[in-house]
Amino acid sequence: MERSLELGNTTRVQEFVLLGLSTRLGIRDALFAVFLTLYLLTLLENTLIIYLICRHSELRKPMYFFLGNLSCLEMCYVSVTTPSLLVGLWAGPCPVPFTACMTQLFFFISLICTECTLLASMAYDRYVAICRPLHYPLLMRPQMCLGLAITSWLGGLLVSVIKTACIASLSYCGPNVLNHFFCDISPLLNLSCTHVALTELVDFLSAIVILWGSLLMAVASYVAIGRAVLRMPSAATRSKAFSTCASHLAVVGIFYSATLFIYARPSRVEAMDLNKVLSVIYTVATPMCNPVIYCLRNREVQAAFRRTLHWS
Repeated sequence: MERSLELGNTTRVQEFVLLGLSTRLGIRDALFAVFLTLYLLTLLENTLIIYLICRHSELRKPMYFFLGNLSCLEMCYVSVTTPSLLVGLWAGPCPVPFTACMTQLFFFISLICTECTLLASMAYDRYVAICRPLHYPLLMRPQMCLGLAITSWLGGLLVSVIKTACIASLSYCGPNVLNHFFCDISPLLNLSCTHVALTELVDFLSAIVILWGSLLMAVASYVAIGRAVLRMPSAATRSKAFSTCASHLAVVGIFYSATLFIYARPSRVEAMDLNKVLSVIYTVATPMCNPVIYCLRNREVQAAFRRTLHWS
C-alpha cells in the first residue's frame, strides 16, 4: 500500500540521461574520431553493395537479394544507435526525451530481430545452393526469396511493437540516468520503479524464439554445408568452400554470442559496463565487418566493382 502511494505521488520521468560509452574526457575525443570513421565506412560499404547489386544484372540472384536486404538493414541499424554514441562522446552525458528514447528502442529491437532472421535466411540459401543444387531454382525462386525477406522485416516489427509497448508501459519515477550510449532494454528495466517480471518474461521468451530459433537454423544449415563440402572430391574446392563458410560463421558467431549473452538471459543484465562493450560489438563492429565478409571478398562483387570503376 505504501509502495502504491509513493508511486502515485511521484512524477513520471519525462526524459532520460544517456551517460554514453565513456565519461573519461581524456579518451572521448579519440573514441569519437574512431567511431565516426567506422560509422562513415559502414555507410559507404553498404551503399556501394546496394548500388552494385542494383546496377549489375549478374548480381540479381537470391544470395545477393538477401545481401542487399542486409546492407539496407545495416545502414538503418547503425544510424539508430551510432549517432547517440557519437553525441555522447562529443558532448558528454546528454538528455533524451522519453518519447525519443522509446522510438529509438522500437527501431533498434525491430532491426536486430530482422537481422537475426535475415542471417538465418542467408544460411538457408547457401544450404540449398550447396546441398540441393538441382532444386535451387525452385526452392529459392523470386517469390520465396521475397516472402522470406518480408517475413523477416514484418516479424521484426511485430516483436518490436510488443516489447516496446511492454517497456513503455512501465513506470519510471527516478533516477533517470541510463548507463549506456543508447536506449536499450536492460538499462531501462533497471530504472523501472514497478514490477518488471512480466516484461522480463516477454523479453526473454521473444529472445529465445528469435535469437535461438534463427541461430539453430543457421547452425543446422552450416553443419549440413560442412558435411557436403567434406564429400567434395577436389581439395581446392573444399578449401574454398571452408574458407567462405568459416568467415560467415565467424560473423554469425560474434553477433549471436553478444546478443544472446545480453538478451537471452532470464534476468536483467546488471553489469552495464560489460553490456556497453558487448553492444559496441553488434552495433558497430558487426555491421562494418558484414559487407567485407559477405560481399567485398566475393569474386562476382569484385568483378562488378572493377567494371563500375572502368565505366566511370
